[in-house]
Amino acid sequence: MQTSRTVEILVGIFIALGIAAFFMLAMKVSNITALTERDTYILKARFDNIGGLKERSPVRISGVRVGRVDSIDYDDELLEAVVTLHINSKHSRIPNDSSASIYTAGLLGEQYISLQPGGSEESFTDGDVIDETQSAFVLERMVGKFLIQEAESGE
Repeated sequence: MQTSRTVEILVGIFIALGIAAFFMLAMKVSNITALTERDTYILKARFDNIGGLKERSPVRISGVRVGRVDSIDYDDELLEAVVTLHINSKHSRIPNDSSASIYTAGLLGEQYISLQPGGSEESFTDGDVIDETQSAFVLERMVGKFLIQEAESGE
């Protein structure tokens, strides 16, 4: 009688740990690390093509996460995507001539924005715009160009 009670308790603990592990996995996959990030400042960047970039995607410098993508809008006048970035205030010394590029983490991973620091002595401040950007690499566009090139050379 006592051993069956002990087994039931152990099974309950095992199930609770399994549920906690699934919860942690769901949080990691959905990129939810905190409900809101405080102590941030805003930068904006303009891109011709953002590919599959999404809100809440990470912003990295040298592979270290320094912020998140807050919003993505479209500028009807300039015909570009405008990406709003929230950068942690503790990373306030990013040179104001830095550039932003959209990369993919791994072969099929999520897209993120990578900031490459420049050499300026002055840093970005809240509301600044990153002037130099590089759009996302779109595999379909490259394959299309290759096929067109092959078709033209075969004529």
